[in-house]
Amino acid sequence: MAVSLWRARTASSALSNLNNFTNAIRCRFFSSDVTNTNPHDPRDSIMNQMMYSDINSQIGSSMPLSSMRIGTIIHNIELNPGQGGKLVRAAGTNAKILKDPTAPYCLIQLPSGVKKLIDSRCRATIGTVSNPSHGDRKLRKAGHSRWLGRRPVVRGVAMNPVDHPHGGGEGKSKSAGKFGKGSRTPWGKPTKGGYKTGPLKRRK
Repeated sequence: MAVSLWRARTASSALSNLNNFTNAIRCRFFSSDVTNTNPHDPRDSIMNQMMYSDINSQIGSSMPLSSMRIGTIIHNIELNPGQGGKLVRAAGTNAKILKDPTAPYCLIQLPSGVKKLIDSRCRATIGTVSNPSHGDRKLRKAGHSRWLGRRPVVRGVAMNPVDHPHGGGEGKSKSAGKFGKGSRTPWGKPTKGGYKTGPLKRRK
């Protein structure tokens, strides 16, 4: 009888302590009054940061460019609203907002240094793409490139004249073929000397 009474009192005491702890947690995390918090308490400081933090400074947040500020580092940028991320998606890359994005178009500097105007309604993700050391790894053998889907590249000077404009001739000469000297593509277009090969839209 005494053992049963002792067990009942112990269970009641444990339940009371659990209720008090639950009420304290509710008062701390769900109370709207944050003026009486202790600034030296790390838990109170974390709560204040969570309540008053700016969403623009949170890495990983995705939002329209018009909701960001100048100098924000972004990646995974849309070209057209609702299209999905198209730009700056490679490992370790990021872009930067150069002008106030409240205008219809936002000026962004891409990793290549090119400055591009993008619709401010397009969305982007704040921060830098992970794995910045991706480009530093070494391929240990030729088969490693084949695992990545990269096929061998043969030089034009090592081919015959029928296969490439650089082919044929004695030694490592590019003067063979009907185009004479000068670097050419396999289809005969010049590749050096400022020759424009890109689309007309990109030249503007």
